[in-house]
Amino acid sequence: MNRVVTLSEFIVERQADFPFAKGELSRLLSAIRLAAKVVNREVNKAGLVDDILGSSGAENIQGEVQQKLDVYANNQMINALRAQQEVCGIGSEENDEVIAFDKGQALWGKYIVMMDPLDGSSNIDVNVSIGTIFSIYRRKSKAGTVATAEDFLQPGLDLVAAGYVIYGSSTMLVFSTGNGVNGFTLDPSIGVFCLSHPNMRVPKDGRMYSINEGNYRQFPEGVKRYIKYCQDEDAATGRPYTSRYIGSLVADVHRNMIKGGIYIYPSTGSNPDGKLRLMYENIPLAFIVEQAGGRATDGKNRILSLTPEHLHQRTPLFIGSKNMVDKAEAFMEEYSSTSAAVKNEN
Repeated sequence: MNRVVTLSEFIVERQADFPFAKGELSRLLSAIRLAAKVVNREVNKAGLVDDILGSSGAENIQGEVQQKLDVYANNQMINALRAQQEVCGIGSEENDEVIAFDKGQALWGKYIVMMDPLDGSSNIDVNVSIGTIFSIYRRKSKAGTVATAEDFLQPGLDLVAAGYVIYGSSTMLVFSTGNGVNGFTLDPSIGVFCLSHPNMRVPKDGRMYSINEGNYRQFPEGVKRYIKYCQDEDAATGRPYTSRYIGSLVADVHRNMIKGGIYIYPSTGSNPDGKLRLMYENIPLAFIVEQAGGRATDGKNRILSLTPEHLHQRTPLFIGSKNMVDKAEAFMEEYSSTSAAVKNEN
């Protein structure tokens, strides 16, 4: 019988990957694990307990209506990270500004955490998979001082670790510290995350594409042509491909991590810079997918090479199986002049 490896054991075993850290990163990942278990408990209560489902009555900085579980998950993550005192600052999709701790041991924290505490929250009320996305950076500013903008606006190339939690038919925590990707499934009978998907790899090719085709008329010409390519019949390449769009970014990306495929959220007429957040969604998921052998771009540039200019910056996203992203990117390049010409005519 194979020995069950728990997340705690795995983190300790891999601590040697970080000679610059003396247990701080392990404690930080443990804090995220604890917060994920608490959020998972509340997600699984949805529909059974009052005041969990529905809108909180407030909006976040993106103008999106916050769900009650959005606020709950955000608070749980912040409290868990603050308690460990390894973090000097937190950036959250749900907060207008960063949280820079200005007193106590947290001033000496070595890390910055950026997060989307509850991705896909609009699907909570209909019992569709949702998730948590996080990324971890080492601070740039001097320890013992309040974190600065430089600490938060770091490119994905500077990441120390990133991951996501998906709350679905089972709850999984998937993360990477730059040495491959591993997935852990929560065993609810003992309340422990156990290694279930070691060394995850994204298939180089896939047979599924994920995109909100309801916005088709607003898509760049290259995306329209790529969708047509996916729908055309070609036995040699296994086309037509299957369209699968959940509407929860974590769920769509997780499926493609395991089965292969591409997820696209391009620029549109109403969202010319795309809709997904660079810091909270695109960078951490790009890090995970690249570590698993896939690719992630904005249709032209590697996501991890982009340097954020502001906290809630948005970018298009093309992410998933390497060969599929390559093909979509080729369509974007070939038809970029066509898109520009149509735009000028309008």
